[in-house]
Amino acid sequence: MRTYIYVDGFNLYYGALKGTPYKWLDLAGLFRTILRPQNNVLKVKYFTARVSARPNDPSQPVRQDIYLNALQRHCPEVEVHFGRFLNTRVRARLANPEIRPRTVEVVKSEEKGTDVNLAVHLLNDGWLDAYDCAVVVSNDSDIAEAMRLVKAQPGKVIGLIKPGTGRPSPHLRAHTDFFCRIGSNVLGKNQLPSPIPGTNLVKPASW
Repeated sequence: MRTYIYVDGFNLYYGALKGTPYKWLDLAGLFRTILRPQNNVLKVKYFTARVSARPNDPSQPVRQDIYLNALQRHCPEVEVHFGRFLNTRVRARLANPEIRPRTVEVVKSEEKGTDVNLAVHLLNDGWLDAYDCAVVVSNDSDIAEAMRLVKAQPGKVIGLIKPGTGRPSPHLRAHTDFFCRIGSNVLGKNQLPSPIPGTNLVKPASW
């Protein structure tokens, strides 16, 4: 069964990877481990955005670049698609306003484009008949309508893989044929080699 995987990178990170030693993740190996043998994984589309350096973590974008390069060199079926971060100044109310002013100006960082890009690729690949089975790796209910439209296409199978624990979104689950989770046991078994064979790309020491 021709299978395409659609990964919400930030949903995967915050749902399953943050605070773990498993960030050097082999995505292609992971999904071949989770899915059944009849799922022939042809493409893994990974949707993310470029992170920026922060005062307490100036090397964050360097680590991201190393990982994405390593991932694509080791897993030729992986495609990376970028959204963007948008930083805006907004005023927010204080939770416990004991003194005036009762609001404070903050910088709000929002990741833009990942869910839209994922939904567009999911639909377009389905209409182009690129896959028999599409698997969405996310718990973002904004993707539900795209999944519903794929499910309505004759002969298409759609699965949901939820990063981490907790309940899957019922809005996503309503449009799927099967559901799986990403547990820490499969993360540990599917790490990229370091170095990546034929390159000088190694897992960052501080990761």
